[in-house]
Amino acid sequence: MGTHHLVAAAQVLAASSKPSSSSSYYLIFIVLIFGVLYFVMIRPQRNRQRQAQQQQRQVVNGSRVRTTAGMYGTIVDSDDDNVLVEFAPGVRIKMMRRAIMNVVPDDEPDGLRPTGPDQTEADQSAPSGNREDMSI
Repeated sequence: MGTHHLVAAAQVLAASSKPSSSSSYYLIFIVLIFGVLYFVMIRPQRNRQRQAQQQQRQVVNGSRVRTTAGMYGTIVDSDDDNVLVEFAPGVRIKMMRRAIMNVVPDDEPDGLRPTGPDQTEADQSAPSGNREDMSI
């Protein structure tokens, strides 16, 4: 139930009741609901936005990043509003800083499973025609 529905329900209840001390309880109830919603929903979202903006400002050349599209790359060049991200050798794309979701530590994998001669026997025994078993 959204906040709009709660406010509408509280207004209907307040309008239908007689003016007495019980109407002040409805007002306290509404203020209490907004206070809870602020601390549960709005404040944490603002903190996440501040943290994302801080990370976007601290990006330097050579940083590994993950974009909002979920692509991993390395910052090659940057200015105030834009960055040049290299996603593969020779594949560079100019992006807005806002498109950077977060900085990835060097020891975190890119989310890819190894393919090629160093695969384990279990990986090689899987049928190669299965589309769900792709290496991404």
